[in-house]
Amino acid sequence: MKDENLAKLRALLEAYAERAAEAPPAKTRALETRRRACGEKLRQLVRPVLDLVMEELRHAGHQATTRDHTDLDNAYPSVALSFTPRTGRGAGAHFALASALIFRYDPRHGVVVHAEVKPSPAAPPVTGATSQRLGTIGVDALSAEWVETKVLNFVHAVLKAN
Repeated sequence: MKDENLAKLRALLEAYAERAAEAPPAKTRALETRRRACGEKLRQLVRPVLDLVMEELRHAGHQATTRDHTDLDNAYPSVALSFTPRTGRGAGAHFALASALIFRYDPRHGVVVHAEVKPSPAAPPVTGATSQRLGTIGVDALSAEWVETKVLNFVHAVLKAN
């Protein structure tokens, strides 16, 4: 990097550090308490459902993982299921692209569910990946039944697309 550009970068970083030091705290105690409570609910209610579905998907020969971002201080809590279906059988079997289902806390809406369904590149071209919001629910109204419905709809959409 040129010396003059490096000097500009350092000036930008220094100005930001000064501004950040002077700014009042962005989060109030009530917002932080709600964020942590939602993270705990995602961890205790949603994560076990996602883990169970992940194990069933793996048992059926698909690839699946879960992610837990409920304890991060610099982001809203979330838990996710990634699912890569196996297509075909025997030597012709391969894996499609990974699709994801994310349960994320949003302070304005409660828990937001977002799904990204990606079809296999080997599948006949119908449409590209679809990304959609599957619903929202208040943190206090969140239930295992609601989570299970969203997960089943997601798995159905992924299998249908592949």
